[in-house]
Amino acid sequence: MSQIMAVVITFLTAYGFRVLGAVLIFFIGRWVAGLLAATVGKTMKKTNTEPTLIKFTVSLVNIALMTFVIIGALAVLGIQTASFIAVIGAAGLAVGLALQGSLSNFAAGVLMMIFKPFKVGDFIEAGGAKGTVKEIQIFNTVLASPDNIKVIIPNSQVTGGNILNYSVNGTRRVDMVVGVSYEDDLKKAKQVIESVLAKDTRILEDPAPTVAVSELADSSVNFVVRPWCKSADYWDVLFDTTTNIKIALDDSGISIPFPQRDIHIIDGKVA
Repeated sequence: MSQIMAVVITFLTAYGFRVLGAVLIFFIGRWVAGLLAATVGKTMKKTNTEPTLIKFTVSLVNIALMTFVIIGALAVLGIQTASFIAVIGAAGLAVGLALQGSLSNFAAGVLMMIFKPFKVGDFIEAGGAKGTVKEIQIFNTVLASPDNIKVIIPNSQVTGGNILNYSVNGTRRVDMVVGVSYEDDLKKAKQVIESVLAKDTRILEDPAPTVAVSELADSSVNFVVRPWCKSADYWDVLFDTTTNIKIALDDSGISIPFPQRDIHIIDGKVA
């Protein structure tokens, strides 16, 4: 029994302080890591950073700091940590090579959340798709297309090309082309179109609508009709204005021609 006690005392004398030091390093380090991670989160909240990015960054900081704490605790115990560091480095390199696409999507997601080219609820065109933004995730952006199809776009594709944000400015211009016959009175046609625009309260007065002759086409004289409206009213204004202009032109006796060709017959032959 005395021999066992001697062995225990010898062990505690040799390793007791190391074990105690490792335990203190672990618990104090965990507390400090949590405190620093929370501080990072609070700082990001003050800058109005996206909640998804805050949560991910806080977790990443906490994991990185805890890795150093554990390595430090193992070093106090006398365990060689060089091999652990080498293994972690090799594993990180392998994971990075295997997840190149995901890492590029992650980097793009971080940049999007920092610079905010669009927000949830905006109608955008990016990555070859159009739709209303439903979610901005770390790796993907989720859209709802105009026909209510869920579209998931990798963030690297979103930031890899042009991003058209139709909602950010609050107003949009509705571009239409209206053709009238060469025989019709152009001044009267312009007045009819302008009266249709003036009656629609959704069409903005500033900037003022544009109604002007843009082209002497093969079968018609074409007007460009460009009223402005709120972004939310775009489609309704487009459809209703097109319908109302057609009805108003018909009521005024102004025709909207269709393509036609004159055929001359000379001596029984088509010329």
